[in-house]
Amino acid sequence: MKSGKVGVVQELKLEASPVSDEVLLSLYQTMFRIRTFEQKTEELFKSGAVKGTAHLYVGQEAIAAGTCASLLPQDYVGSYHRGHGHCIAKGASLDRMMAELMGRETGYGRGLGGSMHIADLELNILGANGIVGATMPLGAGAALAAKLRGEDRVAVAFFGDGAANQGVFHETMNLAAAWNLPMVFVCENNQYALTTAFTRTTSVKQIATRAISYGMSGKTIDGNNAVEVYREVGEAVRKARQGKGPSLVEAMTWRWGQHSVRANLQDPRSAEQMQMWKDRDPILHMENYIGTHSSIPDERLQAIRSRVLQELDAAVAFAESSPEPTSKIFATAVYAPSQSNTSAEPGATGERKLSFAQAIAESLSQSMERDPSVFIMGEDVAETGGIFQATKGLAEKFGLERVRDTPISEATFCGAGVGAAIAGMRPVVEVQIFDFVALMMDMLVNQAAKFRFMNGGNAKVPFVIRGPQGGGIRMAAQHSQSLESWFAHIPGLIVVAPSNPYDAKGLLAAAICDDNPVIFLEHKALYSTLPMPVPEQYYTIPLGKAAVRREGSDVTVVATQQMVLRALAAAASLEREGISVEVIDPRTIRPLDEETILNSIRKTNRLVVVHEAWKTCGFGAEISALAMEKAFDWLDAPVERVHALDVPMPYNDKLEDEVIPSQKRIVDAIYRVMTGVR
Repeated sequence: MKSGKVGVVQELKLEASPVSDEVLLSLYQTMFRIRTFEQKTEELFKSGAVKGTAHLYVGQEAIAAGTCASLLPQDYVGSYHRGHGHCIAKGASLDRMMAELMGRETGYGRGLGGSMHIADLELNILGANGIVGATMPLGAGAALAAKLRGEDRVAVAFFGDGAANQGVFHETMNLAAAWNLPMVFVCENNQYALTTAFTRTTSVKQIATRAISYGMSGKTIDGNNAVEVYREVGEAVRKARQGKGPSLVEAMTWRWGQHSVRANLQDPRSAEQMQMWKDRDPILHMENYIGTHSSIPDERLQAIRSRVLQELDAAVAFAESSPEPTSKIFATAVYAPSQSNTSAEPGATGERKLSFAQAIAESLSQSMERDPSVFIMGEDVAETGGIFQATKGLAEKFGLERVRDTPISEATFCGAGVGAAIAGMRPVVEVQIFDFVALMMDMLVNQAAKFRFMNGGNAKVPFVIRGPQGGGIRMAAQHSQSLESWFAHIPGLIVVAPSNPYDAKGLLAAAICDDNPVIFLEHKALYSTLPMPVPEQYYTIPLGKAAVRREGSDVTVVATQQMVLRALAAAASLEREGISVEVIDPRTIRPLDEETILNSIRKTNRLVVVHEAWKTCGFGAEISALAMEKAFDWLDAPVERVHALDVPMPYNDKLEDEVIPSQKRIVDAIYRVMTGVR
């Protein structure tokens, strides 16, 4: 459909394929329900009953109503910060939505999520989202989950015009098209971001024209005409359901209010523009359409309005009478119960030896054999087995659907993994070099880590991201960082750091069957260490349980990953001098096995912490603080930290060796805590 200029969509004649009276009434009821809910929300915000903020959907009701009317109950919907309308259109409870806006225990997020984070997984509402554009990769993950399971489901990702300039828009369009996902992208172009006009920030006149770049159809439609939305999105949904791939639908519309009810900024939109679009009120348009194209009497519409107003009054009363949550909710809202910590480690390892990479591959293979919901994706994981061969042979065994190579678009394939986990799969995502995780931070920190919490502890995100970190193989500053402290700082994430093949196999198996997002760190230098005995059977090692690698009585050394090997070598050399060193390998950095570490300190009265990451705000600082807070009376000397120098990793081999902690630096630190000479 053509428009005379951006922002004005001409009326479309809808003579063909008449819509039934039942559908028209349903569309009208949904739109009126959204409108009255939003108007009441604004009223409650001004009275102080709704706090924080709310991004209202008034003026855009036709898009949510028409889109969701074309879906089946099993279809997925992903929303964004202006998400009340989408949730209502998909069937969300007004009671629980209003309770959430008032921060009550009976709300969808039990008062922890608020206006921008309403989800109902039982209705396949993947959630509204406060991060611009995030719903697209998450929706792609849900669509991928449906495809892998062979289910008749379509995923719809709603987003605003501003999100069409995000990288994840382009990345997800490409990924969805390349993988032929059952997905529909619905852009609600209300023509303004916070205060900036769409025409000033976007290189094309219509966002729908970008679809052709990704080999999919794109249409610009009248987003204020619910019947047109119902027909056009319905056609895109049918196409996706038939296996014909994704589509982009751009619905031109106009939000009546400011960006949010809290914004209170000077509105740059002219009075003339505002009036023109208010004259095209989607609800008024629907009433006129019903009067012209149906035999529905006005009394039916009046009955709907009366019923919805009663529903809304009841919702407000329900919310106002509901209790507020207490801090007791935190105990179960952040992490799902562990699924692996009840199993015992194998008693005997046998004589068969595996390298670190082989242990990773075997753990992945056995996990995939046990659970069809486990799948792997990442750059070059299928055809080549990855740079370090950690997925070698898996594509041949399980096929290219469950071991899939991704585009080079870290934010999106990571987000797709998170979305697939929310939709019930157990994805394992490989990041080719862990430094690239910086491109994935939103999906890990704002999405995976917070999803359960924002939903009041009612969701699971069984997701693993794994890959190589650390230095020592001359890959310089952008390929050699140790970033565990980034993730250990974030509630909701589990951080695992094995130091040998035996642990790598068991910890990865535990991570895959856990119901929480896990950051699984594999040090690059460990891939080339000597093989060690690893049991052939499937086993898990409990997350959050440290290992005492060497018992001692004079000093405790807590070391991680490659530094465990160097600490053990240092301990062996000091034994000849009569110094008994106990070496503790945390194995899991979050949750941390504090008791094993504290018991060792209480025995030896001295502590050295060794890690390859930088000193400032590193893991060693956390262990040092733990010792000071909970074992101060047992310490006979200050805690020593051995760490990388606070510089980016150099390329020159001699300088790299100087930056990374050496066996000699560990020995020197032990001497200092033993002698007091600094």
